[in-house]
Amino acid sequence: MTDAPTPADNTPPPPYQAAPPAPAGVAPGAPIPGKTLGIVALIVAFFANVIGLILGIVALVQSRKAGYKNTPAVWAIIVGAILAVVAIILTIVLVALFAAGAAEILQQCEGLEPGVYTLDNGLTITCGM
Repeated sequence: MTDAPTPADNTPPPPYQAAPPAPAGVAPGAPIPGKTLGIVALIVAFFANVIGLILGIVALVQSRKAGYKNTPAVWAIIVGAILAVVAIILTIVLVALFAAGAAEILQQCEGLEPGVYTLDNGLTITCGM
């Protein structure tokens, strides 16, 4: 005799339940969320830096929420940020040059009567008008 317990009745164990269906995901060939906006953002970033930067951020957020990478959106953010910084630096330099030129003209006019004058370098300036 064995000491192992025996079931009271000889019914088989219940069958396993069916596995849940696999998640649908994105169908093959379906667009990745934010991908088109990322490409548009990359193109716009070359012409309107800040707008391209903002569109790139929006496209990247859309793609990340869906669980996808969006390389064009990342590049749009990089290009938009770099070109925006370059534009700010160029603006500062141009304003400084303009201010220096205006100061030079004012210095040339200092002590002169109102009128039009031709300088030694051929530049014509108008003073006091």
